[in-house]
Amino acid sequence: MTPLRTALLQGPGGVPASTDVTLEALDDAAGRAAAAGARLLVASELYLTGYALGDRVTDLAEEADGPGAHAVARIAARHGLAVAYGYPERAGKAVHNAVQLIGPTGEPLAHYRKTHLYGGYETAQFTPGDTLVVQADLDGLRIGLLVCYDVEFPETVRAHALAGTDLLLVPTALMRPYEFVAQTLLPARAWENQIYIAYADRCGPEGDFDFAGLSCLAAPDGAVRARAGAGGELVLGDADPALLAASRARNPYLTDRRSDLYSPRHPHDPQGEPPR
Repeated sequence: MTPLRTALLQGPGGVPASTDVTLEALDDAAGRAAAAGARLLVASELYLTGYALGDRVTDLAEEADGPGAHAVARIAARHGLAVAYGYPERAGKAVHNAVQLIGPTGEPLAHYRKTHLYGGYETAQFTPGDTLVVQADLDGLRIGLLVCYDVEFPETVRAHALAGTDLLLVPTALMRPYEFVAQTLLPARAWENQIYIAYADRCGPEGDFDFAGLSCLAAPDGAVRARAGAGGELVLGDADPALLAASRARNPYLTDRRSDLYSPRHPHDPQGEPPR
Protein backbone atom coordinates (compact mmCIF):
# COMPACT_ATOMS: atom_id res chain seq x y z
CA MET A 1 0.00 0.00 0.00
CA THR A 2 1.31 3.44 -0.93
CA PRO A 3 2.37 5.72 1.95
CA LEU A 4 0.08 8.66 2.61
CA ARG A 5 2.16 11.79 2.16
CA THR A 6 0.96 14.26 4.78
CA ALA A 7 1.62 18.01 4.84
CA LEU A 8 1.49 20.09 8.03
CA LEU A 9 0.76 23.80 7.62
CA GLN A 10 2.31 25.73 10.50
CA GLY A 11 0.93 29.24 10.24
CA PRO A 12 1.90 32.32 12.19
CA GLY A 13 -0.18 33.79 14.96
CA GLY A 14 -1.50 37.30 14.67
CA VAL A 15 -3.55 36.66 11.52
CA PRO A 16 -6.50 38.99 11.04
CA ALA A 17 -9.86 37.57 11.99
CA SER A 18 -10.59 37.15 8.29
CA THR A 19 -11.20 33.87 6.55
CA ASP A 20 -10.25 35.52 3.24
CA VAL A 21 -6.65 35.82 4.42
CA THR A 22 -6.43 32.34 5.87
CA LEU A 23 -8.16 30.73 2.89
CA GLU A 24 -5.68 32.36 0.50
CA ALA A 25 -2.83 30.95 2.59
CA LEU A 26 -4.49 27.54 2.69
CA ASP A 27 -4.94 27.51 -1.08
CA ASP A 28 -1.27 28.37 -1.59
CA ALA A 29 -0.16 25.68 0.88
CA ALA A 30 -2.46 23.09 -0.72
CA GLY A 31 -0.93 23.80 -4.11
CA ARG A 32 2.61 23.40 -2.81
CA ALA A 33 1.70 20.28 -0.85
CA ALA A 34 0.00 18.65 -3.85
CA ALA A 35 2.99 19.47 -6.05
CA ALA A 36 5.15 17.60 -3.53
CA GLY A 37 2.89 14.54 -3.72
CA ALA A 38 0.81 15.11 -0.59
CA ARG A 39 -2.68 13.63 -0.35
CA LEU A 40 -3.49 15.26 2.99
CA LEU A 41 -2.96 18.75 4.39
CA VAL A 42 -3.44 19.46 8.10
CA ALA A 43 -3.85 23.04 9.35
CA SER A 44 -3.88 24.33 12.92
CA GLU A 45 -6.50 24.75 15.63
CA LEU A 46 -9.03 27.52 14.82
CA TYR A 47 -7.13 28.01 11.58
CA LEU A 48 -9.84 29.86 9.68
CA THR A 49 -10.24 32.73 12.14
CA GLY A 50 -7.13 32.74 14.31
CA TYR A 51 -7.06 31.61 17.93
CA ALA A 52 -7.02 34.82 20.02
CA LEU A 53 -10.54 35.96 19.26
CA GLY A 54 -11.80 37.00 22.68
CA ASP A 55 -15.50 37.83 22.61
CA ARG A 56 -15.51 37.79 18.79
CA VAL A 57 -15.76 33.99 18.83
CA THR A 58 -19.54 33.97 18.57
CA ASP A 59 -19.61 36.49 15.74
CA LEU A 60 -16.97 34.62 13.71
CA ALA A 61 -18.36 31.13 14.29
CA GLU A 62 -20.13 29.41 11.43
CA GLU A 63 -22.03 26.17 10.82
CA ALA A 64 -20.24 23.00 9.79
CA ASP A 65 -21.52 23.47 6.23
CA GLY A 66 -20.96 27.22 6.22
CA PRO A 67 -19.06 29.37 3.71
CA GLY A 68 -15.67 28.45 5.17
CA ALA A 69 -16.36 24.76 4.68
CA HIS A 70 -17.46 25.31 1.09
CA ALA A 71 -14.32 27.35 0.38
CA VAL A 72 -12.09 24.63 1.86
CA ALA A 73 -13.95 22.02 -0.20
CA ARG A 74 -13.15 23.96 -3.37
CA ILE A 75 -9.48 24.15 -2.37
CA ALA A 76 -9.35 20.42 -1.64
CA ALA A 77 -10.98 19.51 -4.95
CA ARG A 78 -8.86 21.97 -6.94
CA HIS A 79 -5.63 20.43 -5.68
CA GLY A 80 -6.81 16.85 -5.23
CA LEU A 81 -5.93 16.37 -1.57
CA ALA A 82 -7.81 16.07 1.71
CA VAL A 83 -7.72 19.04 4.09
CA ALA A 84 -8.20 19.09 7.89
CA TYR A 85 -8.70 22.53 9.45
CA GLY A 86 -9.82 24.04 12.73
CA TYR A 87 -12.59 26.64 13.09
CA PRO A 88 -15.20 27.90 15.59
CA GLU A 89 -18.42 26.02 14.87
CA ARG A 90 -21.86 27.44 15.58
CA ALA A 91 -24.39 24.75 16.48
CA GLY A 92 -27.61 26.31 17.70
CA LYS A 93 -26.75 28.42 20.75
CA ALA A 94 -23.46 26.57 21.32
CA VAL A 95 -20.05 27.36 19.85
CA HIS A 96 -17.54 24.52 19.56
CA ASN A 97 -13.80 24.44 18.94
CA ALA A 98 -14.04 22.11 15.95
CA VAL A 99 -11.99 20.43 13.25
CA GLN A 100 -13.33 19.28 9.91
CA LEU A 101 -11.78 16.85 7.42
CA ILE A 102 -12.68 17.49 3.78
CA GLY A 103 -11.88 14.80 1.21
CA PRO A 104 -9.82 15.19 -1.97
CA THR A 105 -12.92 15.62 -4.13
CA GLY A 106 -14.42 18.22 -1.78
CA GLU A 107 -16.74 15.96 0.21
CA PRO A 108 -16.93 16.21 4.03
CA LEU A 109 -15.37 13.11 5.60
CA ALA A 110 -15.40 13.75 9.36
CA HIS A 111 -16.15 16.44 11.93
CA TYR A 112 -14.99 16.60 15.55
CA ARG A 113 -15.66 18.96 18.45
CA LYS A 114 -12.87 19.43 20.99
CA THR A 115 -13.78 17.48 24.12
CA HIS A 116 -11.09 18.79 26.53
CA LEU A 117 -11.06 22.59 26.66
CA TYR A 118 -7.90 24.32 27.86
CA GLY A 119 -7.74 27.28 30.23
CA GLY A 120 -10.11 30.12 31.07
CA TYR A 121 -10.39 31.50 27.53
CA GLU A 122 -11.57 28.26 25.95
CA THR A 123 -13.87 27.24 28.79
CA ALA A 124 -15.52 30.68 28.69
CA GLN A 125 -16.02 30.77 24.92
CA PHE A 126 -16.65 27.18 23.83
CA THR A 127 -18.90 24.25 24.64
CA PRO A 128 -17.01 20.93 24.83
CA GLY A 129 -17.93 18.14 22.46
CA ASP A 130 -19.24 14.85 23.77
CA THR A 131 -18.02 12.38 21.11
CA LEU A 132 -14.41 11.28 21.57
CA VAL A 133 -13.66 9.00 18.63
CA VAL A 134 -14.43 10.36 15.16
CA GLN A 135 -12.91 8.60 12.15
CA ALA A 136 -12.84 8.47 8.37
CA ASP A 137 -11.01 6.40 5.74
CA LEU A 138 -8.51 7.94 3.36
CA ASP A 139 -6.30 6.06 0.89
CA GLY A 140 -6.50 2.84 2.90
CA LEU A 141 -5.77 4.37 6.31
CA ARG A 142 -8.21 4.97 9.15
CA ILE A 143 -7.97 8.67 10.06
CA GLY A 144 -8.92 10.00 13.52
CA LEU A 145 -9.41 13.56 14.78
CA LEU A 146 -8.54 15.32 18.04
CA VAL A 147 -7.73 18.96 18.87
CA CYS A 148 -4.67 20.20 20.81
CA TYR A 149 -5.19 19.60 24.56
CA ASP A 150 -7.15 16.41 23.81
CA VAL A 151 -3.96 14.58 22.82
CA GLU A 152 -2.32 15.30 26.18
CA PHE A 153 -4.70 12.85 27.86
CA PRO A 154 -3.50 9.26 27.43
CA GLU A 155 -7.07 7.98 27.42
CA THR A 156 -8.02 9.89 24.28
CA VAL A 157 -5.25 8.50 22.11
CA ARG A 158 -5.66 5.00 23.51
CA ALA A 159 -9.37 5.16 22.67
CA HIS A 160 -8.44 5.94 19.08
CA ALA A 161 -5.87 3.16 18.97
CA LEU A 162 -8.40 0.63 20.26
CA ALA A 163 -10.92 1.86 17.67
CA GLY A 164 -8.45 1.19 14.85
CA THR A 165 -7.13 4.68 14.08
CA ASP A 166 -3.94 4.53 11.99
CA LEU A 167 -3.23 8.25 11.59
CA LEU A 168 -4.44 10.73 14.21
CA LEU A 169 -4.77 14.35 13.05
CA VAL A 170 -4.34 16.96 15.79
CA PRO A 171 -4.75 20.62 14.79
CA THR A 172 -3.26 22.48 17.74
CA ALA A 173 -2.38 25.82 19.29
CA LEU A 174 0.43 24.74 21.60
CA MET A 175 1.77 27.68 23.59
CA ARG A 176 5.13 28.40 25.13
CA PRO A 177 6.59 27.21 27.50
CA TYR A 178 5.06 23.77 26.77
CA GLU A 179 7.34 22.80 23.91
CA PHE A 180 7.95 19.44 25.59
CA VAL A 181 4.48 18.37 24.44
CA ALA A 182 5.55 18.52 20.79
CA GLN A 183 9.12 17.40 21.45
CA THR A 184 8.59 14.53 23.88
CA LEU A 185 4.93 13.70 24.50
CA LEU A 186 3.80 13.34 20.88
CA PRO A 187 6.46 10.77 19.87
CA ALA A 188 5.71 8.86 23.08
CA ARG A 189 1.97 8.88 22.33
CA ALA A 190 2.61 7.53 18.83
CA TRP A 191 4.90 4.79 20.20
CA GLU A 192 2.73 3.61 23.07
CA ASN A 193 -0.37 3.45 20.87
CA GLN A 194 1.33 2.28 17.66
CA ILE A 195 -0.18 4.95 15.45
CA TYR A 196 0.93 7.95 13.42
CA ILE A 197 0.14 11.40 14.85
CA ALA A 198 0.09 14.54 12.69
CA TYR A 199 0.35 17.57 14.99
CA ALA A 200 -0.09 20.96 13.24
CA ASP A 201 0.60 23.99 15.44
CA ARG A 202 0.34 27.75 15.19
CA CYS A 203 3.50 29.80 15.71
CA GLY A 204 4.52 33.19 17.05
CA PRO A 205 2.65 35.78 19.14
CA GLU A 206 -1.08 36.33 18.83
CA GLY A 207 -2.93 38.46 21.36
CA ASP A 208 -1.92 37.27 24.83
CA PHE A 209 -0.59 33.97 23.47
CA ASP A 210 2.78 32.90 22.10
CA PHE A 211 2.61 29.72 20.05
CA ALA A 212 5.50 27.27 19.99
CA GLY A 213 5.42 25.87 16.46
CA LEU A 214 7.30 22.53 16.32
CA SER A 215 4.59 20.81 14.27
CA CYS A 216 5.45 17.17 13.68
CA LEU A 217 4.49 13.84 12.16
CA ALA A 218 5.32 11.22 14.81
CA ALA A 219 5.53 7.58 13.77
CA PRO A 220 4.67 4.35 15.64
CA ASP A 221 8.35 3.45 15.89
CA GLY A 222 8.94 6.57 18.01
CA ALA A 223 10.68 8.49 15.21
CA VAL A 224 9.60 11.93 14.02
CA ARG A 225 9.17 11.82 10.25
CA ALA A 226 8.69 15.57 9.83
CA ARG A 227 9.40 18.47 12.16
CA ALA A 228 8.85 22.21 11.76
CA GLY A 229 10.83 24.89 13.54
CA ALA A 230 9.48 27.93 15.36
CA GLY A 231 8.29 29.92 12.33
CA GLY A 232 5.79 29.62 9.52
CA GLU A 233 6.48 26.49 7.52
CA LEU A 234 5.01 23.68 5.43
CA VAL A 235 6.54 20.30 6.25
CA LEU A 236 5.83 16.91 4.73
CA GLY A 237 6.20 13.32 5.87
CA ASP A 238 4.85 9.89 4.95
CA ALA A 239 2.44 7.76 6.96
CA ASP A 240 3.57 4.35 5.74
CA PRO A 241 1.12 1.43 6.20
CA ALA A 242 3.97 -1.08 5.83
CA LEU A 243 5.96 0.52 8.66
CA LEU A 244 2.79 0.70 10.72
CA ALA A 245 2.09 -3.02 10.32
CA ALA A 246 5.70 -3.99 11.04
CA SER A 247 5.88 -1.78 14.11
CA ARG A 248 2.63 -3.16 15.49
CA ALA A 249 3.93 -6.71 15.00
CA ARG A 250 7.13 -5.91 16.92
CA ASN A 251 5.43 -3.89 19.64
CA PRO A 252 2.08 -5.55 20.48
CA TYR A 253 1.03 -3.17 23.23
CA LEU A 254 -2.63 -3.28 22.27
CA THR A 255 -2.88 -7.07 22.15
CA ASP A 256 -0.77 -7.54 25.31
CA ARG A 257 -2.91 -5.21 27.41
CA ARG A 258 -4.35 -6.71 30.61
CA SER A 259 -7.71 -5.00 30.18
CA ASP A 260 -9.13 -7.17 32.96
CA LEU A 261 -6.93 -5.21 35.38
CA TYR A 262 -7.99 -1.82 34.04
CA SER A 263 -11.72 -2.30 34.52
CA PRO A 264 -13.56 0.44 36.42
CA ARG A 265 -14.62 -2.30 38.82
CA HIS A 266 -11.05 -3.18 39.71
CA PRO A 267 -10.41 -2.63 43.47
CA HIS A 268 -7.42 -0.37 42.81
CA ASP A 269 -9.48 2.02 40.70
CA PRO A 270 -10.48 4.85 43.09
CA GLN A 271 -13.64 5.54 41.13
CA GLY A 272 -14.66 1.91 40.71
CA GLU A 273 -16.72 -0.36 42.88
CA PRO A 274 -15.07 -3.25 44.72
CA PRO A 275 -15.65 -6.64 43.13
CA ARG A 276 -18.33 -8.86 44.64
